[in-house]
Amino acid sequence: MTRHNFLLSLAVLLLAAGCTGAGKQQGGSYIFPDAPGDQTSGEPVLSEDPSAEEPSADEPSSGDPAPEGLCEFSQAIADQGWKLQEYKTIPDGIDIFRSPDKLLGKPEIAYIAVADLSKVRFDVWCIKDVGTQGTSEAFKTPSKVYEDGKWPVIINAGFFFADGGKYYSASLAISNSELLSTNINYASQDWVTVWYPTRGALLEDASGSIQTCWTYFISANSHYMYQNPADNSWDKDPLKTPSASFPEKASKVKAVTGIGGGPVLLKDGEIRNTYVQELFNGPSGILCEEEHPRTAIGVSPDDKYMVLFVCEGRQMTSGVQGLTHADLAQVMLDLGCGDALNLDGGGSTCMLIDGQETIKPSDGHQRAVASTVMLSAIDD
Repeated sequence: MTRHNFLLSLAVLLLAAGCTGAGKQQGGSYIFPDAPGDQTSGEPVLSEDPSAEEPSADEPSSGDPAPEGLCEFSQAIADQGWKLQEYKTIPDGIDIFRSPDKLLGKPEIAYIAVADLSKVRFDVWCIKDVGTQGTSEAFKTPSKVYEDGKWPVIINAGFFFADGGKYYSASLAISNSELLSTNINYASQDWVTVWYPTRGALLEDASGSIQTCWTYFISANSHYMYQNPADNSWDKDPLKTPSASFPEKASKVKAVTGIGGGPVLLKDGEIRNTYVQELFNGPSGILCEEEHPRTAIGVSPDDKYMVLFVCEGRQMTSGVQGLTHADLAQVMLDLGCGDALNLDGGGSTCMLIDGQETIKPSDGHQRAVASTVMLSAIDD
């Protein structure tokens, strides 16, 4: 196996593992380094110093009951106990909510940004790394992205890793119809047997239609999207490489804006949570069945509203552990989304509103990431 192929295989373990390639193979199990907060995606890194502090006193005021004048979509969210947060500088068309004290019966601190897409656009920043080849372009913290663009709302986005002085994006990113990065297109647990999973993405086409799908990148002319994933599993022999006709008839990726990650949580109003098919479970996975900080993006069935979601976890606030992917799918459905995608979580999870942090990052500080999703007024 070439060094490049080895690195891509290694990425399957690192893209959400909270390590930088400094771990080691030992007895068939990957050993993660001890220090959290390295320049990698962050799912399994646990906070070393859980805090019992209460939420920050700098949080904006909340309306209780919900103020009048909300759109029907936001009002339905307020009716579930989510509290509208007042930010004086947030553009018209964006509503910020803080969660009730519990979600699905679990103590939680979560924030959502609800965007009216007739007034607000979403965009993506990402290092340019098509085909997971690596680049010298460095990761950025969400605060750095804010400094560069003054976006009213920013969340972390796709998976990533660093190795040998290069920076790698392992998730699709498209901005202004330009392909910046692609979903990593294979996975392995032992560097010998290789799987070729289709991985999740949320794409907006030129008509404004937004949907979750599963993608596979072969080349610039062979970048495919599917309405269902390849039915891979670590417990089965690898399936053949995805193509224009497998796992089903494909369409070519022709998005104006898009972000990758996975697993797909919702598709056409139904919970999918395809972490098994996308090979995000098991020892090389992102702890889908455990409670951790999470980030997600979703859209209403009529494509009129977008929801950006983050939740705290890992005891950064006493008693708040986080959500599983099954929890996250249910929450996004309850919020009114028809399609939704999980993004990188753990120590990477972060939402900035007008440059201000909302939840407490589980590393104790913001992590530099390979991509972000941003909201702003259409006329900005």
